[in-house]
Amino acid sequence: MNNISRFNSLDEVGGQDQASQRGHPISRQLGTRSLVLVGLMGAGKSTVGRRLAQTLKLPFRDADHEIETAAGMTIPEIFAIHGEDHFRDGERRVIARLLQEGPIVLATGGGAFMNQETRSRIAEQGLSLWLKADLDILMRRVRKRTTRPLLQNPDPEGTMRRLMELRYPVYATADITIDSHEAPHDRVVADIVKALGEWFEKERQGSAAP
Repeated sequence: MNNISRFNSLDEVGGQDQASQRGHPISRQLGTRSLVLVGLMGAGKSTVGRRLAQTLKLPFRDADHEIETAAGMTIPEIFAIHGEDHFRDGERRVIARLLQEGPIVLATGGGAFMNQETRSRIAEQGLSLWLKADLDILMRRVRKRTTRPLLQNPDPEGTMRRLMELRYPVYATADITIDSHEAPHDRVVADIVKALGEWFEKERQGSAAP
């Protein structure tokens, strides 16, 4: 149960959901591409992702949940027993497998998009959506949970600031940026749907240009 190599068994854990009826216009325009939510912990990727999936009538996958299921351990346990590098390697492989299920809505962990191979796979097989949030919003949200391995230190706010400095320039390369503000989640989902519509319109105009 505690063998991280069980990441390789993910195909048996979360098979492709063919039952979804992709009736939403955005879903039809996606084709086989997935929507991949990226951003720091506390940005709302999982909560917003679930609601977005419901709106678009697509399957929802949470990469962290799939990692825990495949490994038979919680993420804090994986960090404690195997270390962050081992976790990141498993995370990379899990996301690669999940992208093969497309189209889905996929919520990723905060560090996933920092991996160049993962970014390339997302670019090939999906659209990346950065849920961007200010420090105070992130800290209010993450303080509600005590299971964030990277924040288990005497200065969690300082750690979050450093993560923002390191990761925000990379997150900014995502296809679409959405402000994850303190509005109701349904409002954020509506913002995403609107932004996706605009993105696809630009894509159509680009393909139609001589």
